[in-house]
Amino acid sequence: MPEFSSCRARNGLRLGACLSLTGRFARFGTQALHGLTIWRSRTEAAELVVEDDRSDPKSLDSAFPDLARRCDLILGPYSTHLMRRAGDIGAHLDRLIWNHGGSGDDVQHAHPGHLVSVLTPASRYADPFVQHVASELVIVQGKGGFGRQVADGAVTLAHELGKEVVRLGPDDDLQRPGPWSLLCAGTFEEDVQTVRRARALPNPPRSTCAVAAGVRAFGSAVEDAQGTYGVGQWFPGAGGAPELFMTESDFLTAYQKHAGAPPDYPAVQAAATAAIATHCAERAGSTAREALWPVAAALETTTLFGAFKIDPHTGVQVGHQTAFARWAVDGPVALRRL
Repeated sequence: MPEFSSCRARNGLRLGACLSLTGRFARFGTQALHGLTIWRSRTEAAELVVEDDRSDPKSLDSAFPDLARRCDLILGPYSTHLMRRAGDIGAHLDRLIWNHGGSGDDVQHAHPGHLVSVLTPASRYADPFVQHVASELVIVQGKGGFGRQVADGAVTLAHELGKEVVRLGPDDDLQRPGPWSLLCAGTFEEDVQTVRRARALPNPPRSTCAVAAGVRAFGSAVEDAQGTYGVGQWFPGAGGAPELFMTESDFLTAYQKHAGAPPDYPAVQAAATAAIATHCAERAGSTAREALWPVAAALETTTLFGAFKIDPHTGVQVGHQTAFARWAVDGPVALRRL
């Protein structure tokens, strides 16, 4: 399987990651690679080794164990589905996996002591839209576990707030009789199709939020994205002042120069996770799971990605918050907490 490797680090550490450089998740895995490449260019903390999992569980099953055996620090893949498999493999090998790509609640809870998650869990993805914008909410969830967990969290919060909510599948009839708000929680392709269908209705939603609108590709996938809300792990301006790694401004400049385009959250979360992992290794003085875990569990810090703090018993991310944005002419604009 193809491998990308940087130069050897002075301290001999190797950081490895399986990323989707081909297949259905390639747009996101490639951004993660760009982010890690920039991280590596700014640090001598570790060598970077990346293998292509081809967006395929079987390829991941083949590549990930070998990568884990060859590397000192291990980052998981992009997507909740693939990260679920990687978490199982890491636990079987008794390794600590740094999760930058799987926000599913079940994934984050699955292997306490073996998995450190940097992402806001999926069940909290839609919180800002449900709490501050939506009324008469219609949720269209995708066919996978990620969409189900985003929808579960949105339904729970809507009920707590006393808001009416209807839950639909990606092929269900969207037509509503009165004013309504739309939340799309599926794959990029599912969300784009749902937004297109909703806009073509005689009574379109008065506000729309989509997970797909969290990346810039949404702007070219739908006609006139302006006014659409996006939720995601990060938007420019949402991260705050970092205690670890480089500033957002420096990262954006370096990323634009390297990739020729602005980054989306997959690039930023991968780079931030690498910085956190190597920081913990330096503080622990070891890359053994039993040495890394207590250091990670006690760490409370910030990066350009935002806050980092895990539940010390489960490894679930509790410090980082969902980023919320609204599309303008030039792309998504981060909204400060309302």
